[in-house]
This record gives sequence, structure tokens and C-alpha cells, in this order.
Amino acid sequence: MKVLVTPRSFGKANPELFDRLRDAGLEVVRNETGGILDEATMKTLLAPCEGVILGVDPMNAEVLAAAPKLRAIAKYGVGLDNIDLAACETRGIRVSRTLGANSDAVADYAFALMLAVARRVAHIDRRCRERDWSKITSIDVHGKTLGIIGLGAIGRRVARRARGFDMRVLASDSVWDEDFAVAEGIERADADRICRECDFITLHCLLNDETRNIIDARRLGAMKKTAVLINTARGGLVDEAALLTALREGRIYGAGLDVFAQEPPADADWYTLDNVVMGSHCSSSTAGAVALMGSMAVDNLLRDLGLPA
Repeated sequence: MKVLVTPRSFGKANPELFDRLRDAGLEVVRNETGGILDEATMKTLLAPCEGVILGVDPMNAEVLAAAPKLRAIAKYGVGLDNIDLAACETRGIRVSRTLGANSDAVADYAFALMLAVARRVAHIDRRCRERDWSKITSIDVHGKTLGIIGLGAIGRRVARRARGFDMRVLASDSVWDEDFAVAEGIERADADRICRECDFITLHCLLNDETRNIIDARRLGAMKKTAVLINTARGGLVDEAALLTALREGRIYGAGLDVFAQEPPADADWYTLDNVVMGSHCSSSTAGAVALMGSMAVDNLLRDLGLPA
């Protein structure tokens, strides 16, 4: 029985994960490209497979149609927007994810981006490497207002980190937990209010029809000139053309982006702006999170294929 493993970080630090798959009698097909697989490559590699440990590679209806033997998809992460869930349900393909495995890692990275953008860390570093020791004035984080769009596992952890900076926290979520909000001192607000009032806005919601381009030109226009936007969730949550214009024209202070709709982004202007800190979709890539995601993904795949863990 063959299974495909697509995530680039899977098994790098803990190759015994591959041993677990092989010990269960599975033949492992690996992603040898060093990047995210495109649709054509996915179709080719997945065709003989009954299971897959999946990263952010495409798993749409066309890819699924090219994999008639597929029975189980173990998502290496939590976002399922790259998977055609309706097609999986029709086919009876089991879909799992590694809930909670990377929540702290992503929350840490979101806060790291917040600090890096606010304090112009990357810009100052580049200047210093050019032997330019001139002072650069930045903005404060402590005591400011943070808006969290998506108060799930990651958003909650970001909120708790914000307490250490004495930040006022506003948040929105499609499923509101009033007990948690009261306990953590979080005010409920919709996305419009968050964009109007908050100094920092961080996205931690799923990508779906309701949240696609939740940060659009209108909401960007409502933000403070000193606002900072952070996105460690999905690129499709932001109208990137509108954001690029806002950043280029200095209509908001800056952005920290670990995700883009197309990775890497094609527009050359992204690479020239000093008010952007970019990441390579690596917010969950810590040793601890990668190890836990890998172990959970293997557990899930073996279970859904009916094999002993």
C-alpha cells in the first residue's frame, strides 16, 4: 500500500516518522521537489496511493479524481481550505487534522511579527549591515489595542500573550465563547470595529467563502495610519493588491505576512517595501510543533487506513 507525504518539514528532525509508516507496511512516496507540489505533480504522485499526509498542496476535485485508490487524508496542520471536503465526503475519504499541535508556535510567530513590524527590526538590521547606524523611530506595542479576527486555539493564545504587554484586546469569532472572553478581559467586536479602532490586527480565522478577503480595500481604508496588520493564517483572507497599495502609499504603518495567496508572491513590489516583514509560511515550523504535527499526522493516517499505530 502506497502513501504520499508532501510537507517539506515532515520527518526532517525526526526521521523515525518514516520508519513508523514503513513498519506499518506502507510504501512511502516523498515530495522531492523542495517546495509545494503543483496540481499536475500531485496527480502523478497521488495516483497509486491510498493515503496522504498533506501540507498546503492542492487537493481539489481534479486531483482527487486522479487518485481512485485514495482512502485517507491526514492534514499536517489544521487548515482544510486546500481540500475539496465535499468530494471527499462523496468518495468516503476520511480527512483528519492535527488540532492544537502548532497553536503555540503560530501564536509566538504572530507576536514576533507584531514586534518586528512595530519596531522596524528587519529594516534596522538591513541598515546596520550596510554600516548605517542612524536612529530609526518606531511605534509602541505595550499598552496598545489588539484586534484578533478568529478567536480559536491560536487566537486565544495570542490574546494571552497580549496580556504581558498590557494590551486591550478586541476579538471576533463566528462561535463566541463568552466565558473565555470574560475570563481573559476580551471585548467582542466585529471586523469593522476592529479595523477602525485597533492598533494591531491579527488574523487567525479559517479561509472560507465568508472570510475570503475579509481584509479588503474598504477595511484597510478604515484603519489608522499607524495600524499594523498581521497574517499567519491564509493569504486569501486579505485583498493583497489593496494591501500592497496601502503599504506603498503609507496608509497603514506596516504588515507582517507569513502567508500569501500565491507563495512566493509574484508582484516584485513586495520585495522592495521596508514596512513589510515576510515569512515563508513557516509560523508553525518549530522543532516542537513539527514533531507533534508529524506524530499526530501519522497516528491519524494509520487509524484511518485501519492499521495499527
